[in-house]
Amino acid sequence: MSNNANKSTAKRKPVVLMSMGAQERKGHAYQVMTHKYITPLVELSGCVPLLAPSCCGTDDLEQYLSMVDGVYLTGAGSNIDPALYGQENLTPTKGQDPDRDLFDIPLIRAAIARGLPLFGICRGMQEINVALGGTIHQKVYELPEMNDHREDTETPVEEQYAESHAVRPVPGTWFAELMGLPEVPVNSLHGQALDKLGEGIEALAHAEDGLIEAIHLPDAANFTLAVQWHPEWQAEQNPQSVKIFQAFGDACRQQAARRDQ
Repeated sequence: MSNNANKSTAKRKPVVLMSMGAQERKGHAYQVMTHKYITPLVELSGCVPLLAPSCCGTDDLEQYLSMVDGVYLTGAGSNIDPALYGQENLTPTKGQDPDRDLFDIPLIRAAIARGLPLFGICRGMQEINVALGGTIHQKVYELPEMNDHREDTETPVEEQYAESHAVRPVPGTWFAELMGLPEVPVNSLHGQALDKLGEGIEALAHAEDGLIEAIHLPDAANFTLAVQWHPEWQAEQNPQSVKIFQAFGDACRQQAARRDQ
């Protein structure tokens, strides 16, 4: 049998949509995606990434979703436009990405309607909350009852992404069972976080100060998970990160199997 024949009979890997973000370089507009998000999706989840530019609007959104078995919303350096959750912008010096906002919010709603597995990290978690009518703490670090969850940007990247605090999975949940620990050490690189939860969203984990660090949609037709920390950072070296990416990959494989029936 030829190599081509072997390839043709190989089981199809699930395809996962990742929306890219805007970045300006020397006067040119780019659409980008960081390697650290792609690598664990390929190596730990066992999925094929489909990178979608968010700068071209949503006319082709349903076609994108017809080609994939899951949706993966990554972190980014930009904040969500507060107008989308009914607030004034309290961080005007922080970058925004309106094209990604206007792509990802309808993407989230359409993915949930289709019953696709959905996984969000950091900004992605906040997007899910906003898409479902929730709000955001724009300056967590100014709330007296909360810790400062931001990274020290003056330190090396390895220090910025080092474990910073623990999160506590909600006892009795599937996420607590998946993590297998009453407290999970995580990194912390965010100045904003979830405030009022969107419709149908439940918390799955909290930081030591009570801040919501993980969520899901218990009534969704398929796997949903979003976390505020960055499990993609050196994911293969972190047992809990491995479990998260494998769980998402398993859900996407199940979705792909249903598609192929």
